Amino acid sequence: MEQLKTISIKEYLTKKGISFKEQGKELITKCLFSNCDKDSADGEAHLYFDIETSQYHCKKCGATGNIFTLAKYLGDNMKDIALNPLKPTKKSKKMKFDEGLVESCHNVLPEHIRQYLNARGIPDAIINEYRLGWGNFYGEDWITIPIKDIEGNFIFFKLRQDPARGNKKMTFPSGEAQIYGWETLQNNTDKIFICEGELDRLLLISKGVPAITGTAGAGTFKQEWADEIKKCKEIYVCYDSNDKDESGRKGAEKALKMLANPDSKTYFVALPEEVGEGGDITNYFIDLKGNVEDLFTKYAKEYPEKIDCSQFKPLTPKELIDVLGLTIKKDEENKLITFLCQLSAFTEDSQFNISFNAPSSTGKSYIPLESSNLFPEEDVMKLSICSPQAFFHEQGMYDKEKNCIVVDLSRKIIIFTDQPHTALLERLRALLSHDEKEIQSKITDKNQRGGNRTKTVIIKGFPSVIFCSAGLKIDEQEGTRFLLLSPEITQEKIRESIHEKIRKATDSESYKKWLDENPERNLLKRRILAIKQENIKDIKVNFSEELEKRFTSKSKILKPRHNRDVGRLISIIKSLALVNLWFRERNGSTITANESDIEEAFKIWGAIAKSQELNLSPYVYQFYEEVILPAWEEKNKLNLNNIREKGLTRQDINKKHYEVYERLIADWQLRQQILPMLETAGLIIQEPDPDDKRRMLIYPTTPLSIFTEKKI
Repeated sequence: MEQLKTISIKEYLTKKGISFKEQGKELITKCLFSNCDKDSADGEAHLYFDIETSQYHCKKCGATGNIFTLAKYLGDNMKDIALNPLKPTKKSKKMKFDEGLVESCHNVLPEHIRQYLNARGIPDAIINEYRLGWGNFYGEDWITIPIKDIEGNFIFFKLRQDPARGNKKMTFPSGEAQIYGWETLQNNTDKIFICEGELDRLLLISKGVPAITGTAGAGTFKQEWADEIKKCKEIYVCYDSNDKDESGRKGAEKALKMLANPDSKTYFVALPEEVGEGGDITNYFIDLKGNVEDLFTKYAKEYPEKIDCSQFKPLTPKELIDVLGLTIKKDEENKLITFLCQLSAFTEDSQFNISFNAPSSTGKSYIPLESSNLFPEEDVMKLSICSPQAFFHEQGMYDKEKNCIVVDLSRKIIIFTDQPHTALLERLRALLSHDEKEIQSKITDKNQRGGNRTKTVIIKGFPSVIFCSAGLKIDEQEGTRFLLLSPEITQEKIRESIHEKIRKATDSESYKKWLDENPERNLLKRRILAIKQENIKDIKVNFSEELEKRFTSKSKILKPRHNRDVGRLISIIKSLALVNLWFRERNGSTITANESDIEEAFKIWGAIAKSQELNLSPYVYQFYEEVILPAWEEKNKLNLNNIREKGLTRQDINKKHYEVYERLIADWQLRQQILPMLETAGLIIQEPDPDDKRRMLIYPTTPLSIFTEKKI
């Protein structure tokens, strides 16, 4: 029989190129079995390997196994994997975790451990109520802290090493991270205090503070926990978060961002510096003799910090364009509409979407990306090439109870840069058109055996979506769900952009300092934060009859897409009102747009309405007006007495394009994208050349002055 090769878990991880850190008798790395570590802080990981036994346990998702199951998961041949020989150990009877074990461990709690807990501010009454105990697991003695699930059932012990030996923490048996204190959360809807550590939580409970904690450290905070905690009116987060505790500070920031919501008041509790490095709630009460009241007053700051709105004054679209113009040159309507689109994310259901369609290097992605730098980072999602499966897995959270992936896009700004196709947008059509606030989708993934498996995805909320593509051909179903924009390509804009690029690239440090210190830009960023904090739920628009009359008068024949266009116009009106919400009529979380908002919105709409009605990007419509029409007129102006009009060849069009823009256009782009779009819009017809049937000629359908001259 062939002898198996032996390899240790440390050697195997190194061989596979999996980075890890060694801590005592354990190796720690990012979870290899799910995306549960994607939101972990830098240097933080949750997959633990025992160096001696090769067994692993993810403290976050609960995955367990050993080197053999890991090798199988990674697709290695099991014949080439074996554990290093271990010294024989005495076999012990497998211990069963149940309520009886909880009681037996509690009953044997040694006196010196009880005294240790008392010294940490945990009285006997709390020790007995919460069944703290003592037991031997994994070959050594531990303090046992029984953990219950949301239903109140004991599910595992959180183990703390004998304090005489160290401060190591583990679980028995393996289990997913849980909230320690579900019953406290369920019984307290007015106020909840979130701390870091089970013993800190018990100390707070002894002080009469309704406290909870997670069982997996500062870096682990689950969305499903946040959803339950947000039902409380006041939420206080206090991790080991002084300036010297980086993990505690980052963990607190993560939890606060997930918990911040309009229906609750959220507070960040920063412990005083006197607690020292690594100081916690226990140090605050025991060493500093701190009191409970100060935790809720002196050391608590509302999150996010409220902005003084008295510094703001009414802001006109022209003034807004000037501030945006610091970094975005020209493109006045484009940058204003883009900003208003991104701002509309902070409404309940008035978001609208933009599609930038133009050739490469024209600035179609620069405008939305640069504008988004004014908005809070956590509200902006920037995505490049992205499939539906990748999007749902990356942005979604797995809901164990519903067995589905939940993607919450409420009040988000999503920017798709340089997308080659619209596959993902097709999955989001119902969401983009605001048909339903919660939609269900199905995706297919490969399982570990190479087969297919179907997953359910629930998408919630209305985001503001900006789609950037060099493709000029627009599917009608996507086109009617977006405002169609294209960046300017004038010589003046290109010249100013070159100047700005040189200025930024030659001395980036000075450029950044100039930008960061600009008072108007900083005031606009604070204004955006203040608008977000106001949590406006509804924006009313009066003068509905006047609005309808003015909108319909612009079109001789109404089209089905006008139903959605008028919705976008109203969204622009609402976004303009949102910019100046402090100077609009207000009733609770509802404001009312005034006549100036309507007037400015119609000015904006007038600049883009023609291409919207034709379902064309402004670039394609401009191509028609500046290239095709002049080329056709030039070809026929000396042909007044000829009954048959001369059509344009693609060579004629390319020649004229070069005269206008001093660059050639790709024949495939002209043939496959631009001409079909113009033909669908009814602006041209294509017919075979009577003299050469192999060649197609292009004829504009829009009447020109040349027609009148022919008739005269």
